[in-house]
Amino acid sequence: MGLSSSSSNEEIQLCIFDIRRGQNEGEEMDKILFFFPNSSPFSKQLSLIGLTEALITFTSIFSPHSPCDSIHAQFHSHIFHQPEPDIWFILLLSKINDSEPLWTDHALRNFLKHIHSLFVMFHGSVRSILEKEPSGGLIRRYLYSFIMDYLRDFIVGKKLHLPSFRDCLKEHGTVQMLTISRDAAIEVQSLVKELEPSAGNTPCHSLVLYQDLLVSTTLSPDDTINLFTYAVLRLTPHALSSGASSWSYLRKGNNASNTVIEHPSSMSESFYGSSDTSPSEDNHYHIVRPLQPDKWSKGKDGYLVTDLWGAEVGTWVFATPTVWLQQSGERMYLCAYQHRSLTLILLIPVSSIPNGEQGVSAVKQQVLENASLKILKVEEKLSKGWGGENAYHVSGYRYLLLDGDRNVSRASPATKVTTLSKESLLAMNKLRQEVELEKSRAKLDSDGCEKDLEVCIRAKNNAWVIARTTRGKELYMVLEKANETLLYASDAVEKFSNRYCDGTFSLD
Repeated sequence: MGLSSSSSNEEIQLCIFDIRRGQNEGEEMDKILFFFPNSSPFSKQLSLIGLTEALITFTSIFSPHSPCDSIHAQFHSHIFHQPEPDIWFILLLSKINDSEPLWTDHALRNFLKHIHSLFVMFHGSVRSILEKEPSGGLIRRYLYSFIMDYLRDFIVGKKLHLPSFRDCLKEHGTVQMLTISRDAAIEVQSLVKELEPSAGNTPCHSLVLYQDLLVSTTLSPDDTINLFTYAVLRLTPHALSSGASSWSYLRKGNNASNTVIEHPSSMSESFYGSSDTSPSEDNHYHIVRPLQPDKWSKGKDGYLVTDLWGAEVGTWVFATPTVWLQQSGERMYLCAYQHRSLTLILLIPVSSIPNGEQGVSAVKQQVLENASLKILKVEEKLSKGWGGENAYHVSGYRYLLLDGDRNVSRASPATKVTTLSKESLLAMNKLRQEVELEKSRAKLDSDGCEKDLEVCIRAKNNAWVIARTTRGKELYMVLEKANETLLYASDAVEKFSNRYCDGTFSLD
């Protein structure tokens, strides 16, 4: 099964290509590693690649150290992302209404970054797979299976929904933290220390989540984001119990894009590979599909199990999932344990377990023996302090708080954001685009330092749309109270800053 655009007026194209490949005449198709919709004529795919290469080459003349990241024409927008040397991701979108932008470049580029980051966590870099199998057939199978599974999480009914203006008070690629009491923090810290020596002398890493919120991590920020995102998508109690997507902006439909499901052409599927790849289709490699839905379940011992990674050779024992850490480049076993609303992810270095699944099983058993009581105590403490899904709702405010240094965000609950009018959301979406442009300009300045910024806009519906940035932190806010003055709006931001942000965004 594949996805393709339902009309020529509303079109989304996603392409990944290697600029090093296909240098000889007649071999241009060899550049393309992935293309969505996969039923697009090859002439159309080559046209997009050619235009992109020309734009990249031309703009590099004026900015050799800062590659072009977006081009906006009358009818189309191109978003570019270069995650690895000579590997380019392209997202092309048709403009439905040029006067009211439905997306921001920042959100769409984060979308592309996230695809690559998750792919590398499970499979390694694109370049490393190309070096392993230079013909390109293997990487095309990997990318096709992975990205098509990823995109299916963005489907509601038969429509594909990318991050749009309705998602302007949410930040993709950040973690959401749970605020806990001092007593609970001490218990969590004690639990984490108990987990560290689980694999003997080799240190392990861990993440602790409660509901869909992060409680503790011993990983780097980038690795934390990747594991946190995967946990929310597939491992937390909500993900296991809900067949629906975990992406917040998919819980309410929007008209940002419109695609339908149809069978791809046999020619394109033979080029990119089938999403239903099985071990029998490849004599050398098993194509793991970690994003397939409904493939995780909770075992009797509390550990989560899946058959996505196949079985250990010669046995019926499911193979333990493995991931690659971005910071260290180390391959780790992923073991997930769940007790009620608490999810514990333990990452064990593969190099520290010489006897495979038998050794992993022994480590898991040791964790239960040493830490089961602490796990029960932590879950009890966190459940007592849990304020529910609306715990971070602030009456009268719809807000988004970002800490860019720690990649952490906090926002009004999605159910509260949906009460905002379309005019307010479009105004905030436009404001965020302007803030991102200002941040980009600041980075190009000689000092490279971001400047403090404050913007207040009166939307068409008389709502106040506000942005304040300072020292790597950002606050976005919508106040839908008609006929109020600018002084009122400014005072409301001051009160919010002093009460919930320790005065970070106060002007005093």
